[in-house]
Amino acid sequence: MPELPEVETVCRGLAPAVVGGRIERIEIRRANLRFPFPEQFEARMQAQTVHSLSRRAKYLIMGLSGGEDLVMHLGMTGRFTIVRDGVPDTPGDYVYATGADPKHDHVVLHLSDGAQIVYNDPRRFGFMVMMAHEARDAHALFRNLGTEPLGNGWSADYIATRARGKTVNLKTLLMDQRIVAGLGNIYVSEALHRAGLSPNRRAASLADRKGRPTERAHRLVPAVREVLHQAIAAGGSTLRDYRHADGSSGAFQEAFAVYDRLDEPCRRTGCAGTVRRVVHSGRATYYCGACQR
Repeated sequence: MPELPEVETVCRGLAPAVVGGRIERIEIRRANLRFPFPEQFEARMQAQTVHSLSRRAKYLIMGLSGGEDLVMHLGMTGRFTIVRDGVPDTPGDYVYATGADPKHDHVVLHLSDGAQIVYNDPRRFGFMVMMAHEARDAHALFRNLGTEPLGNGWSADYIATRARGKTVNLKTLLMDQRIVAGLGNIYVSEALHRAGLSPNRRAASLADRKGRPTERAHRLVPAVREVLHQAIAAGGSTLRDYRHADGSSGAFQEAFAVYDRLDEPCRRTGCAGTVRRVVHSGRATYYCGACQR
């Protein structure tokens, strides 16, 4: 499942092609993805101008001139391709290996400048929904989302407040989308390693008895930001179904310190530990038992 950096990479690559463009028509080539398409989807999209393209958590949000937002989730294998004069260009370097098969092209936006925006999704775990812009924050997809880890709300004070008194471990806390929006398994493991914090540690250790952030909270916050910024700069991580657009391997996964490196040496300078694996809420967590406390 693409995480925040992968979705952000797609958003940044797609925005120049769609923002300011007018949708001449939309092709819907099947009845549904994970869910049925919105009612009267073609009519609601036609003749709309795209005012914005943004990301919230793991969702792409296309702001339309008529006051509605098209909210899109890539699922496991969704990708967008920009086609101009018959030449395809994939925004973001990391795409599903079989995504070039046109039989999986389920949605095509035809823009007034002649560009086509093609949504391809072999497994169809992605989805598209529409909602009024002013009602978006109250929608079920958004109303319970926590702060953005790259936004101004992500701070030591914030995470201490949310962690105070919590008996869950740090990994579970950071994976909770009601607390931090968009973080996933890979980047939580990597951020905890950078911060030198064990994923097994109680979340409450981020706050003192008065609810103020501890030194651990002050280490964690910049570690999360650094990992995400580095991953976005690298275009995300290539794992399982995802491959570089030219077929070569990706980039950020080459810098993994712990993720998917079971029994390999820790990459922290001066640490003689090895990478361990533990399961939290059904998800594998990788960490160094020597330097993460």
